[in-house]
Amino acid sequence: MAWTQVYDPLHNWMLSTLVAALPILVLFGLLAGLRVKPHWCAIAGAGTAVLVAVLVFGMPLRLAGMSFVYGVGFGIVKIAWIVLAAVYLYDVSVHTGQFEIMKESVAGITADRRLQLLMVAFCFGAFIEGAAGFGAPVAIAGAFMIGLGFKPFHAAALNLLANTSPVAWGAIGTPVHTLAAVSGLPESDLSAMIGRILPITGVIVPFWLVRAMVSWSETLEVLPAILVVGVSFSVTQYLWSNHVDSNLVDIAGGVISLAATVIFLRFWQPKRIWRLEHERATAAASPSVHRHTPGQIIKAWMPFAILSVFVLVWGLPTVKGAMNRATTPVWDVPYLHLAVTRAAPVVTKLTPEAARYDFNWLSATGTGCFFAAIVAGLLLGVGPVQLARIFWSTLKRMKLAVIAISFMLGLGFTTRYSGLDAVLGLAFTRTGWLFPFFGTYLGWLGVALTGSDTSSNALFGSLQRITAQQLNLDPVLMCAANSAGGVMGKMVDAQSITVATSATNQVGNEGTIFRWVFWHSVVLGAVVGVIVLLYAYVFPGAVPHGLTIVK
Repeated sequence: MAWTQVYDPLHNWMLSTLVAALPILVLFGLLAGLRVKPHWCAIAGAGTAVLVAVLVFGMPLRLAGMSFVYGVGFGIVKIAWIVLAAVYLYDVSVHTGQFEIMKESVAGITADRRLQLLMVAFCFGAFIEGAAGFGAPVAIAGAFMIGLGFKPFHAAALNLLANTSPVAWGAIGTPVHTLAAVSGLPESDLSAMIGRILPITGVIVPFWLVRAMVSWSETLEVLPAILVVGVSFSVTQYLWSNHVDSNLVDIAGGVISLAATVIFLRFWQPKRIWRLEHERATAAASPSVHRHTPGQIIKAWMPFAILSVFVLVWGLPTVKGAMNRATTPVWDVPYLHLAVTRAAPVVTKLTPEAARYDFNWLSATGTGCFFAAIVAGLLLGVGPVQLARIFWSTLKRMKLAVIAISFMLGLGFTTRYSGLDAVLGLAFTRTGWLFPFFGTYLGWLGVALTGSDTSSNALFGSLQRITAQQLNLDPVLMCAANSAGGVMGKMVDAQSITVATSATNQVGNEGTIFRWVFWHSVVLGAVVGVIVLLYAYVFPGAVPHGLTIVK
């Protein structure tokens, strides 16, 4: 059964676009408007996508159903498994008592909640994003902040806001690798161009993050620390993406910014220590911080050091390739593989869509995170039986998040194979000379839809290149804009919100959090759009071509 996508089934592009947007409207309407639990929102959104694909766009039911099943399978192994394993590592650290020492080591550096927010949500979160991605930073850093004493709402919402600038190089550069593959453009040029857009936001976001929690005057009190965090991270991000590789950009940026901040705070502290409102009227206003020896602190941070080692090894091409050859079966998805064809103007010629599922149970990043948790637990004296019990507890706590993530990917894959994503994307291409701005929001839309900058690049990377060539814009710039704009959509996608609420015991508050982060997301997306506009028309010579960096 073969089927070619149709991009204007109602013979009116505005009406066809509105109908194609129905799954998103249902998803976010239920989530933000009616405050329905996210797994039910995801199920309703996916069901709407299947109905629209079949009844309006003429997609055969068998193909629509298999698209959904393919997305669910992808979401479980590629994304939900990473988040589950990362939270398991956190739970092992809590069980052994090492997490308390980690928290106290941070509190020992500074008692100021603004500075703790920068170190944990931004610096540490960037490191976790670079190592694991796919929601893990929000889960781990959010839980960390609750342990420090932040209210659960702040822990969830502020970590969603912080998890933006690093996202384009998350999970060992996976979004950039995907963007290069689907666009056919050099990975080194794309990484370098993204590294000339996002470092600007890397200075803005730390300031924005603190301002979202406190007043202007209270933000300016810690401006020196904000600049140290933002500038050290952004300079590292720019230099690494332009001159080293696209794999370790965030890991290097996170580590260097955290180290620079810790060193800076040994010589500078704000005149007034800012604490949360509920702490000011209690004895918690002057908490006693336990001092630990360097050896105890190193031991406490050991699980996350082990995590970084495992994830880095799992990301090495030689290691991943060897594991895949030995253990990864690759299956053509029944009925779907090469049965759906993309057509102009989304592609230059009729292109059958591949649908191959590689069950990389061993080489998956989540497996590396899981092994890191096991090794860390054993080194900390936890027996196999207790490790199993901790994992079972983690699984029960995260089960609804796993369902929501899986159905969210089912929704994303259905929109991809039915062409709904292309219809929405084509609407952005009608913006003419403003396309550099609105093309950035195309990436934002892709992440809001799928929950992943990687998936957004897979959806719209080719369309960005084609549209850029039609409008005489630089395709390297516009493909990079897709990824850079996408990172600002990360905080509003239902998958990330679900991960945040599950990790911070905020289940049921998804709608409240969505409404809080939405305008932050839109405005920061506009900031990226303006930066892309400037590169397109004012500084076109700054777009890189022909760079050679290590891969």
